Order: sequence, then structure tokens, then C-alpha cells
Amino acid sequence: MPDSRAQSSLVPSPPSATTDSTVLLLSGARLTDGRTVDVRLGGGRIEAVGTAGSLATGAATTRVDLRGYLLLPAPAEPHAHGDTALTADCDGPVSNDPEEVQRRTTEAALLQLGHGATALRSHVHIGDAQGLDALTAVLGAGRSLCGLTELTTVAMPRVLTGVAGADGLALLRDAMKMGATVVGGCPDADPDPTGYVEAVLELAAEFGCPVDLHTDAGDPARLARLAAMAGGLRPGVTLGPCGGLGRLPAGAAARSAERLAAAGVTVVCLPQGRCGGAEQRDTAPVRLLRSAGVRVTAGSGAIRDVSNPVGRGDPLESAYLLASRYGLSPEDAYDMVSTSARAALGLPAVRVEAGFPAELLAVRGDRLAGALSLAYSRIVVHRGRVVARTSAVREYCNSAAVALDLPRQGRAQP
Repeated sequence: MPDSRAQSSLVPSPPSATTDSTVLLLSGARLTDGRTVDVRLGGGRIEAVGTAGSLATGAATTRVDLRGYLLLPAPAEPHAHGDTALTADCDGPVSNDPEEVQRRTTEAALLQLGHGATALRSHVHIGDAQGLDALTAVLGAGRSLCGLTELTTVAMPRVLTGVAGADGLALLRDAMKMGATVVGGCPDADPDPTGYVEAVLELAAEFGCPVDLHTDAGDPARLARLAAMAGGLRPGVTLGPCGGLGRLPAGAAARSAERLAAAGVTVVCLPQGRCGGAEQRDTAPVRLLRSAGVRVTAGSGAIRDVSNPVGRGDPLESAYLLASRYGLSPEDAYDMVSTSARAALGLPAVRVEAGFPAELLAVRGDRLAGALSLAYSRIVVHRGRVVARTSAVREYCNSAAVALDLPRQGRAQP
């Protein structure tokens, strides 16, 4: 019978482990244009890309053999929920103890790093009984993960209008002073959604930070007001998961998409399933939004909590679903979890070219379509260092079929 096994580690064994001063040579990697190259990394950036065997090496160079791997810009995670991650199987009420929240957040971030995401944005609930405790825990997780992945936080208050909203607004201001880098929340859950958005935008302007809001986007009039208010805000506004756009009549959806494009709003869809801030499971109309000129990226949403007990937190899973279910090309689908996701997070672009940040993902395979469908073995590079490695070995019992010279994913050939 078939036997499939996978191992993942966050601290790769020598010789892959490197320091910031060490030059790393990725040898024999395949690029999406079909070339086989060597890539030299140093100082957290790509120093050179040349034909296989062409780059000089020195005594301080560590070589990583990437024969059989496709080398890609690393994906980024624009929409995670670290504070509630990994709680679907809890016996009894979910613990909000800060140490437990930090542990869950860290474990979830490491899972996503193992999948390839070297930057993550986590939405964190503030207010109610937990106050700022969850935010404190997630900020602590971000500090502990420094050097492995970049974790930024979105503060999510529940209510910002009326008498109760005064406390929420004060708490949100405190959250930004503590270190949250994005103002967020869910205007759909406030008695005055427009007032909620106004409060968020005012605070974002005060702190000079981005906005990232949860909305179903199923009300065209409300969405039009939000787009009008958000237009021109810098460093920008992100909305997600916007599944309600897909339930609107075609004409209304198209007009809404045009308004979002004109306002420069980014939309994050969640093809892997909903998150705690979404009541519906619909996915935003990706192709309609892209054709209107909206920047669209894809996030993971919930990772094994009550909203999505089987959430994987895998950017390549999102890209696979965008290609298989929503008709995007593999290239466009991967762009949505890499280049577009990094842009949504305000991060510099990554290309496998000299001078670009060394944020890379090597996936076993030779074509992007194949990598999205069978992306088991992965090597993740962050700031020029190998920070995670997942190796999959598939073994079969003796059979005439196994004797055939078929492509397989397994141990690298000597």
C-alpha cells in the first residue's frame, strides 16, 4: 500500500543553516521561464543570478542544491487570525490567557512559514473582556519570530460608535500606541457602519497607518460610501473578504468594482474558507474585480478555528483554488499570493533578479502549474537565510508500475 510521509522543521540541519554574514548559493534551481540557474544571496538580498555553475564561490559560501526545484518569490499572508488559530479542537471554552494566545499565534505563524509565507498580517480582536491582552500576546509572538518571518498586527475593535464606541475608540488608540501597525475592524457589526468607517479612517490618518477592514460588501450603497471615504487615503485601504459582491446582480457588482478601483482599495479574498469576521462563505468575484482594475490578493483566513476547522493557512492552496475553481492562470493565481500580497502589505517587490530582497520559496517541480497541484517539498528563504524546510517522501510497495521511469517527488538524486 502507498505510504506518504512528510517532515517539517524550522531550523534546518547543516549545511543549510546560515547567518546573515554568510553567502548562500542556491544551485541548479529552475525558474518559471524555464532557465536553470544559480542564485547567490548575501546581506539579505539577491546578489547575482547566473547560469548553473557560473557563479564564483568563496570559503564563506554555503551551497543549497535546488536541482529538481522551482524557485519563486516567496508568498505573503495578507489575512490571518493568529489569536484564534488552532482552537477548533479545544475541549471547553477557548482560553484567552495571553501565554496561550502567544503560543497559538506562534505555532500558526510557523505553520504558515513552513508553507512559504515570509510575511504575515494577523487581525487581532481588542475590547470586551480581553481588552488588549490578545494584542499584547500577538505582538510578543511577532518579536519572538523576528528573523524567521515578519508578523504585523491589525487591531480589531468591536464597536466604535455611540456610547459604547467611546471606549472602543480609546482602546483602539491605545492599541496603535502599543505597536499595532494597521487599523482594522468590522463595520458591518456596528450599529452605524458609516460612523465606524469614519472613526477608523480618522484614526488611521492620525497615526499615518494603513486600514484593513472586514466587510461582506453585500450592500452596494454602503460599499459606495466606504469607497468614497477611503479614496486617496495613504498608505491605503484593504477590504476583505467581500464575498457579498459575488451575490449581487452583475451590473451592481461591476459598478461596485469600478468604485473600488477608482478609490485605490485593495480586496483580499479568502478562497480557503471564511474567517471569524465573515458571516458567509462566498468568495469575492476575483475575475470581475481584476478586470475592473482592483488589486486583488488572497489570504488564508481562519486556521483551524470554529470558522474553518480545516483551515490550512497555505498560500499555495489559495493559488491552487484560484486556478482550479475560479479560472485564473497559474501565473495570475500565484501573483495574488506573492507579488500582489506583498504590495498589499506595503512590502517591496520580489523578483529572482539581482538587487531584490532574498525572500524566496523553492518548491519541488519544474512548472508552476505542477507546483500548485503537488507542492509537498519546500525550502523557504527569508532575509537570505534558509528558515524552513519541508521534505516529502512517497514510497510504494513493489509493483511493475513502480518500475516504470515515472516522475516522482522524493529524495533528491545524488
